[in-house]
Amino acid sequence: MKRLRCLIQNLTVSTVLLAAALPLSATDINVFAAASLTESLKQIAAAYEKQSGDKAVFNFGASSTLARQIEEGAPADIFFSADEAKMDSLEKKGFIVAGTRKARLSNSLVIIVAKDDGAAVSSPKDLAEPRIKRIALGDPKAVPIGIYSKEYLQKLELWKTVEPKVVATESVRSALAAVEAGNADASFVYKTDAAISKKVKVAFEVLVTEGPKISYPVALVKNSKQADAARKFLDYLGSEDAGNVFRQYGFIVLDSCNKK
Repeated sequence: MKRLRCLIQNLTVSTVLLAAALPLSATDINVFAAASLTESLKQIAAAYEKQSGDKAVFNFGASSTLARQIEEGAPADIFFSADEAKMDSLEKKGFIVAGTRKARLSNSLVIIVAKDDGAAVSSPKDLAEPRIKRIALGDPKAVPIGIYSKEYLQKLELWKTVEPKVVATESVRSALAAVEAGNADASFVYKTDAAISKKVKVAFEVLVTEGPKISYPVALVKNSKQADAARKFLDYLGSEDAGNVFRQYGFIVLDSCNKK
């Protein structure tokens, strides 16, 4: 009986010590993020959860769709956009906490074709050729990748010729999937998206100096229900550890203190 009491006491002490070592309460942080950030943010969040106990719950999609959802009252704590325009819109309407916005990342555009028996494309001019029938592209009226691509093609005076071939998609990942499935001859995607696919190849890469200025801003949403936890994760996204992961996936990491 004495041994049993000692065993129970030891187990109780161990349980108390273990509980003391764990976070008092884990928090779910709702992060609305551009689809192109999917793999990098999942890896960053996994490391952060081990460190803090808090969990990032992601809603990935086109930045335009995410911004609209936030306006309509969706429970978001952090917004990570693939362009400044969507963040501008939310900030002007009072949905973003002042002083928390940072331009964190940049990217570059590439033209992709199917890896096996893909269309013969070596420059943007080839997209204007009659042999190229369908070009998958994030909706140029709303989706950042489409807006960036249209801007670049307009600069080259190719947009009017290419536009009739464009099949608008809801996000950059949908455009990527269309080329992977053989439903489009080519597409403009971010360099980081092309890198994660084994079914496409880069036919042409737009130099950063020649392409549109691509910027990924991140900020705390004003109606956040987990503001303290969200601020801590926002700070972690600006850390060197997070920056190293973003670089690993091919993003251009901007100064973590660079605020708009």
